[in-house]
Amino acid sequence: MRVLGIDPSIQSTGFGIIEYSQNTYLVLKYGVIRPSRSQPFHHKINHIRSSLEDIIVAFEPEEVAIENPFYAQNIKTAITLGQVRGATLVAIATHNCSLYEYSALEIKKAVTGYGRADKNQVMMMVKTLLSLEDEKLETDASDALATAYCHLSSRILQQKIEESERNS
Repeated sequence: MRVLGIDPSIQSTGFGIIEYSQNTYLVLKYGVIRPSRSQPFHHKINHIRSSLEDIIVAFEPEEVAIENPFYAQNIKTAITLGQVRGATLVAIATHNCSLYEYSALEIKKAVTGYGRADKNQVMMMVKTLLSLEDEKLETDASDALATAYCHLSSRILQQKIEESERNS
């Protein structure tokens, strides 16, 4: 199963693609989409959308996982993030990908075992769980990989439960 994880943001949208096969996680690609700060807002959103579409076309993920923000520090941030999420959702829907959403608490718990872990703890565990040795792994890419890992963990558990029920 191939999953694209996305951590949306107007300044730096993280993405990470993980493939799970035969009890092994393989990181195919990760990075950060950074629109130019000098671009108008609507061009930034379009840049994020088109970049995500390019990633979806290139890697053909079976499913996409995205962090679902629970709160924002202020209304302007919430509106901006909502618009970025909208562009992200359009890219996902355009390519008919299945979408799954997780809270930050669920993602952190899946990766670290603790729902209130900080970003450095998440990054350290992402590197460990996915056997990454990239010293320059950016936080947004790490968060996107954590989102993909969370989804895969959830799907694997769900498949094992279904398999167990069939065998009972």
